[in-house]
Amino acid sequence: MKKKVAAGLMHPKVLPYLFRLWPPYWGTGIHIDHIASDFREMRVSMKLRFYNKNYVGIHFGGSLYSMTDPFYVLMLVRILGSQYKILDQSAQITYLKPGVGTVCANFKLNDEILDNVKEHAESGEKYLLTLPVDIIDGQGDIVAQIEKTIYIRRRRRD
Repeated sequence: MKKKVAAGLMHPKVLPYLFRLWPPYWGTGIHIDHIASDFREMRVSMKLRFYNKNYVGIHFGGSLYSMTDPFYVLMLVRILGSQYKILDQSAQITYLKPGVGTVCANFKLNDEILDNVKEHAESGEKYLLTLPVDIIDGQGDIVAQIEKTIYIRRRRRD
C-alpha cells in the first residue's frame, strides 16, 4: 500500500504541485512547467523575484543551480525503477551571462542514454553518467551550463 501512495505522489500531474510546496523550491520560486508522462522530458522555470536575486539584482547562482538539482535523478528513478540505486554524484556549473527575467532548464533522456545506462550498470558495478543541462533566458541565450554526474548501480538480485 505504501508503494502505491508513493507512486501516486510521483505522478507527472501531481509532482509539480508537490514541488511548489517543498520548502527549497517554494523559497526560490522554481516551478515545474512540464513533465512528460513517461518522465523522459521535463521543463523547469524560475522568474526573477526579490527573494531569488543577489546583491547586484540578477538571479542568485545557488537558485540557478537548484533548478537542476534533483531532476535527472528523479527522471531516472521513475524510468528505471527500484532495481537501480540512483543518486547525484557531483555537478559543475559555468555561469555565462547574468540571469534576468524568467529562466528555464529543459531535461531530456532518450533511448540511447537509457540503453547505455542499462548496459553499463547491468553487472552491478557503479556507473557514473554525466548529463548536460543549460539554463536559458527569455531571449534564448544560455545563462549557465551545468554538467550533472549521476551515480547508478543495479541493485543485487536476491
